[in-house]
Amino acid sequence: MPDSPLYTIRAQAPMRICDIGGWTDTWFAEYGSIFNIAVSPYAQVYINVSPREEYPHPVRLCVVNFGDVYDYDPATSGWEKHPLLEAAIRRIGIPEDVAVEITIHCDAPPGGSTGTSAAVTVALIGALDALTPGRMTPNQVAATAQAVETQDLGLQCGIQDQLCAAHGGINCIEMSHYPLASVAQLQLPSAVLAELESRLALVYLGKSHQSSSVHQKVITQLENDGVDCAPLNELRSLAKSAQVALAAGDFTAFGAAMRANTAAQARLHPDLVSEDARRVIAIAQQHGAAGWKVNGAGGDGGSITLLCEGDATKKQALLREVLQSKQAFQTIAIALDSHGLQVW
Repeated sequence: MPDSPLYTIRAQAPMRICDIGGWTDTWFAEYGSIFNIAVSPYAQVYINVSPREEYPHPVRLCVVNFGDVYDYDPATSGWEKHPLLEAAIRRIGIPEDVAVEITIHCDAPPGGSTGTSAAVTVALIGALDALTPGRMTPNQVAATAQAVETQDLGLQCGIQDQLCAAHGGINCIEMSHYPLASVAQLQLPSAVLAELESRLALVYLGKSHQSSSVHQKVITQLENDGVDCAPLNELRSLAKSAQVALAAGDFTAFGAAMRANTAAQARLHPDLVSEDARRVIAIAQQHGAAGWKVNGAGGDGGSITLLCEGDATKKQALLREVLQSKQAFQTIAIALDSHGLQVW
């Protein structure tokens, strides 16, 4: 690809944390209520566009986090190195008159249970959509990204991660019937937003989360129990409790909703709250944290969101002890995002 392309398209999308009501955004729940928070680090996509006739392949992929650079032709069958990215490109398509060099990067570790793969897919689809006239709405981008995972790749996938990445903000998602949903962003005073941002902390548990047999057992059990079973109804209710608490600026009640959701995850299966997560929770309790939420569905690896004391000194003491408790633990710097997908 040339050093001077015809033009460049850039896109970014946030990841999500503190997903209260997760598991109810799935096909087996049928309907649900989910609360989550969009934050940076962002998934970032850069597309350099050049004349098609000059290149043997329409796409060159540069996947920075994995150190992969390779050519890809969406017309071929099967997948090469990164099925999620390749499936998104194949679904959206590349105009016949151009070749593209797509660079993808995210400062968050992959498999952090923070919807990073959804953020990457949303950013990529948003950027690819800009190659042609017309622009998808955030809901359309989110639905397309979710279809890439469920239809093109046959993966288990809810709807909340893609909606959060597309819309940004503090989201209250109501899924009327899978996968149809509405998104309302919680509008908070600037002082409440600043306080929330200062209290939140994200701890990566040192290894990538992978879906496992535990998740399949939970899915099978919830499917057998039915859409109105007690565990799903509890999770739906907690999403609404979190929304009400934060709308009132009540961090004590908001922390209680976070804790209750993590406890509900553990009741679905004890392994959904791993020993590493329990270690971080114990330290958070000792330092008076208001809340903790094992991100995503839970399980081995991944990350946990903490709602710390308002005192910055106490927050730093908590995080120091977390980092000292196990060498693999990391803190990830986050900031609230209010924009969602941006393409320019």
